[in-house]
Amino acid sequence: MAILLKNLVRFTESSETEKVDVLIENKHIKEIAPTIEKQTEQIIDCKNNMAFPGFIDVHIHLREPGGEHKETIETGTKAAAKGGFTTVCAMPNTSPVPDNEESVQALFDRINETAVVRVLPYAAITKGLKGEKLSNIRKIADMGVFAFTDDGVGIQTADMMLRAMKEAAACNTPIVAHCEDNSIVYGGVVHQGRVSERMNFPGIPSLSESVQIARDVLLAEAADAHYHVCHVSTKESVRVIRDAKKAGIHVTAEVTPHHLLLNEEAIIEDDTNFKMNPPLRSKEDQEALLTGLIDGTIDFIATDHAPHAETEKALGFIKSPFGIVGLETAFSLLYTHLVKTEKITLKQLVDWLTIKPAQVFDLPYGKIEEKAVADLTIVNLDMESRINKDDFRSKGKNTPFHDWNILSKPVLTISEGKVVYKEDFHD
Repeated sequence: MAILLKNLVRFTESSETEKVDVLIENKHIKEIAPTIEKQTEQIIDCKNNMAFPGFIDVHIHLREPGGEHKETIETGTKAAAKGGFTTVCAMPNTSPVPDNEESVQALFDRINETAVVRVLPYAAITKGLKGEKLSNIRKIADMGVFAFTDDGVGIQTADMMLRAMKEAAACNTPIVAHCEDNSIVYGGVVHQGRVSERMNFPGIPSLSESVQIARDVLLAEAADAHYHVCHVSTKESVRVIRDAKKAGIHVTAEVTPHHLLLNEEAIIEDDTNFKMNPPLRSKEDQEALLTGLIDGTIDFIATDHAPHAETEKALGFIKSPFGIVGLETAFSLLYTHLVKTEKITLKQLVDWLTIKPAQVFDLPYGKIEEKAVADLTIVNLDMESRINKDDFRSKGKNTPFHDWNILSKPVLTISEGKVVYKEDFHD
């Protein structure tokens, strides 16, 4: 099917803009020109809205199989499409865990049946995410999984992580890590700091994250592996990653929108929409994360979209699960509260949502150019609205950003040449 997009404003590498038409045929961009006159099955007037490469999120939870009451591959990818994401990478904390060839193949089959955007699945580093026995990394890597991770739990022993890194390095596949030393978590549910004291909640020390990153970068150096750190949250973690990069170690890292936009002071009451792991840290940590992102210590942004049923999140801070949703709000929140406040540029934001994750993981996406895969996100940068969790396509409504004002919105998402989300553009 051919699609002709009229009156796009393309954001270029030099941060300039140009008005173009884009012709899409056979899942690829066929032509980009100031004006294209051609009869196609579908012609969409984009009304001078801004076109970006489809956003890429390398850290989301789709919950299927086994957690369909929280999210499914279909609902999660519909949420991704609404947020402008055309490539998402699904974490393996499902039931069954994708830790063998059979379960990985079943996951690929289900993705092919129901996903509305591209899903690149992770496989588990260890059997059942238990940290006790390695999955058959080499055989599973041959099936085309995105990378290996035990996200949700840290690998607790250096021996297990070193062996995993050596196996992954042998097949040129990254190891992606949720960094958390369980021996110093102390049953915490919030950051160990002012809010944990005020609310009398057990706190999670910053050290539980940073100490494991420090261990792992040295292991990655020894194994000659690509080591990627999930959802960095502390200033000490930023310092360790910065030093490791200076030493030439192949370490990369991500940060979430919520850790950039919120800190522990946002927790006023026992509201579990503010419970996530890693937790919201101090204001100093928040500032260090943005600095690290700007100076390149942290490579890009990922949402850690983690949907839960409302009944689960209603159990209070002590008993409810960690995690919030983020796919449908990420761009709009970051644009409104970082770009419009001139803390970052629009080009930086687009790079961190598209170009940098593609570069880090060697993905052939993140481009609006002729012959490229037709993944495009069209955004109305002037649309004012208010976040309403009841309008989410995700099954998860667990967000701390409900009722926040936003100043932009994705209005058209095209994944592999197919319209997967569209709403009224407004001139």
